Amino acid sequence: MTSRWRLSDHALWLILAALAASWAVPLLWAVVTSLRPPGEAVSVGSWLGTGFSLANYRRAWGYAPFGTYYLNTILIVTGILSSQLVTITLAGFAFARMQFRGKDFLFMIFLLQLMVPAEALVVPNYITIRALNLVDTRTAIILPYVGSAFGTFLLRQTFKQVPRELEEAAAIDGCGPLRTLWHVFLPAARPTLVAFGLVSVSYHWNNFFWPLIVTNSPQVRPLTVGLALFAKAVEAGADWSLVTAATVIVILPLFAAFLVFQRQFVSSFLRSGMK
Repeated sequence: MTSRWRLSDHALWLILAALAASWAVPLLWAVVTSLRPPGEAVSVGSWLGTGFSLANYRRAWGYAPFGTYYLNTILIVTGILSSQLVTITLAGFAFARMQFRGKDFLFMIFLLQLMVPAEALVVPNYITIRALNLVDTRTAIILPYVGSAFGTFLLRQTFKQVPRELEEAAAIDGCGPLRTLWHVFLPAARPTLVAFGLVSVSYHWNNFFWPLIVTNSPQVRPLTVGLALFAKAVEAGADWSLVTAATVIVILPLFAAFLVFQRQFVSSFLRSGMK
């Protein structure tokens, strides 16, 4: 029996190692290619090559306004996350603890949104944005994501697990609903909020389709759209060193944040119950 367990453990580790390699090899190829001399790509059999250089990063940064793209992305991601934390907290608290007519029906409507892909709402969202005269603005990118059915569901489940005794004790101390939410429920929901924040930031940092639809000028484009247009412009010359350098510039902040806060990431997901 022990030998069988050991064999299964070894097989599991081999599977995990294969999955890790399938993710890491393309990333490693992109990093190595971006460090090669300008115009020199990397094949599978010549990764070591003749030398490395940061010239591609300087060329890529000067070729496109990546500074503007970074600022736009940070403002968009921060605006979306800030508004989502407010809306999902209030909605989750209402669905978990407050009694009102039609609560279960409205919550089912929220859950139905999880089954609708975001791409299916592009046309009505664009018509609304155009009617508000917000096309080609950062606000246009933010507005469709102000609320989150996924986040509301997570907060509702978390708030329902808070003991009633704590809520009753806060009411005895004279706390109203908002003060009770702030002092009792939010501290208990901190791991869930952190986990949702990580999901939201990573998703909207990499979001491409909706920003591509509603932006026309470099002044409001995020990194993903800027990188796509940059790669299209450079692709004619097949300068993969330059393209991969721009790709690394885009993904570097999220990758560095994951390496620095890896333990906090895993702990937040485990404590929040997210699978």
